Amino acid sequence: MTDPAPASAGGVERGLPVNWSLAASTASRLMPAGPRTTPAAARELVERLRADSARAEGHVREVTGLGAGLPLLPADVLDRPAWARAASEGMNALTSRAQLPASPWLLRGVTAAGSGVQLGALLAYLGARVLGQYDPFGGPDGGGRLMVVAPNVHAATATLGVDGEQFGLWVCLHEATHRLQFTAVPWLRDHFAGLVAELLSLQEPDTATLTRLPEAIRSLRGEDGGKGDVLALVELLQGPEQRAVLDRLLALSTLLEGHADHVMDAVGPDVVPDVAVIRRRFTERRRGGGLVDRLLRTLLGVEAKMRQYAVGAAFCREVEAAVGMDGLNRVWESPQTLPSRAELAEPQAWLRRLG
Repeated sequence: MTDPAPASAGGVERGLPVNWSLAASTASRLMPAGPRTTPAAARELVERLRADSARAEGHVREVTGLGAGLPLLPADVLDRPAWARAASEGMNALTSRAQLPASPWLLRGVTAAGSGVQLGALLAYLGARVLGQYDPFGGPDGGGRLMVVAPNVHAATATLGVDGEQFGLWVCLHEATHRLQFTAVPWLRDHFAGLVAELLSLQEPDTATLTRLPEAIRSLRGEDGGKGDVLALVELLQGPEQRAVLDRLLALSTLLEGHADHVMDAVGPDVVPDVAVIRRRFTERRRGGGLVDRLLRTLLGVEAKMRQYAVGAAFCREVEAAVGMDGLNRVWESPQTLPSRAELAEPQAWLRRLG
């Protein structure tokens, strides 16, 4: 929400200037309606996904050895607008630690409204596609919230032509792994939030950013051996301090996503008999889409996120093959045992460092 005007017109406020309520309402207005189904079928899907989410975490614990003694809780199964509201609340909680430069309340209100509309449009795009999410900062008490978006699971099941019960459980395996990561590793939540706050708080003068713009544009075009993606643009527009923090944040998010992908497949055909078919078709779906959809995914960094899944999962596979699941679980011992971005691409380097 935009802060009210202080008593003095010269007053200033601190914080991330986004009108989160406006972001959620904008997303609800712009988001396409979900697929049509009968009320009975919708109720059945909701109840099945709630049960699957708790069941999935039980399987994840068996594979990883993490989380013994923690309660097995069902997910919140939501429609698209409810997910947008929950996502905006979670982002508000996550970014509230950032200390941004002070600005006059009136200017801050204008900026917050514009940012709210822009983020609302982004949430509308993602809200028609996201299948599930674990938000470590969501929920009534801010302690975490596992969400599954029922209409999107229903639509993806039809698009992929796979068994609905198996696909729903497979989706829950990924998100339940994320919940287990944050609930079984006591330091992870604060560490992740601290990195985000540090990155957002490191502000540079506009002139410093402008001097790096030509190089960033060349990289975005793929010139000079650049990556040719939005991630390269973001990295090049940042200063050394920002880039160092971003490296750590990207390494952590790559590990989290790759570990979840690795675990959901490691559960195996005993639980999801069609896991190989589902994985193949889902991977093709990630890569597919029309020209406009592919462009939007590139601009929003979705393509970079897809590479995160692949790099992180490959790291987990190689480490587990070398030292077993207990050896892989050493990544969760402390922030110092987390792999760097370079070690994610070269798992043997991480193994040598930890001895």
